[in-house]
Amino acid sequence: MNTVLAGHGLVKKYGSTTALSGVDVEVGERDSLAIMGPSGSGKSTLLHTLAGIVRPDDGQVLLRGERIDKLGENRLSALRRKRFGFVFQFGQLLPELPAEENVALPLMLEDMPRGRAVERARRWFAPLGIDGLEKRRPGQLSGGQAQRVAIARALVVEPDVVFADEPTGALDQTTSTEVVRLLTSVTREQGAALVMVTHDADVAAHCDRILQVRDGQITHYTQYTAA
Repeated sequence: MNTVLAGHGLVKKYGSTTALSGVDVEVGERDSLAIMGPSGSGKSTLLHTLAGIVRPDDGQVLLRGERIDKLGENRLSALRRKRFGFVFQFGQLLPELPAEENVALPLMLEDMPRGRAVERARRWFAPLGIDGLEKRRPGQLSGGQAQRVAIARALVVEPDVVFADEPTGALDQTTSTEVVRLLTSVTREQGAALVMVTHDADVAAHCDRILQVRDGQITHYTQYTAA
């Protein structure tokens, strides 16, 4: 596996609570990794640590061999904007912007002119099955459509890694299956790695690998052939 992102010996404590206890994890190009576990197990802390949102107390996070957990805040923030994409449970789209501008937003934050950014954003609508919805605002979209817009926003910067935190948690079962299939397939096609936290075993089964986390430790590892 051509490793894109790695965490070695990750430790994170919140007061007397150990959220991560020496966790090792790697994810490669076109690789999809699901992280599962009960509430409070450390799965979201692991995702946030790998994404540079939370700094580990010990251990290292490396992106293509470069250590990122010791970067200053400005460099780390720029790295998250340029090389990571994020999909959240409720999309977190800006309600006042049409879908195409929500997708273009990461590009505009990097000072790309609005016209160019929107043109680039529009290229994602047909592949994600949302062509014709470019001008709709989030309140005019179904849950599944909104998540597809969120996936487009995550991919528009052509990231090394896409992080998805319960991306289907607010969707019904049929829509959930459609969205996770799309998310895993399109990230693979783009050559990006996918790291996803989910409580749903059916969703996790679409990933190449599954990690079970409990009490801040990996308790089970499954190599899985994606559906």
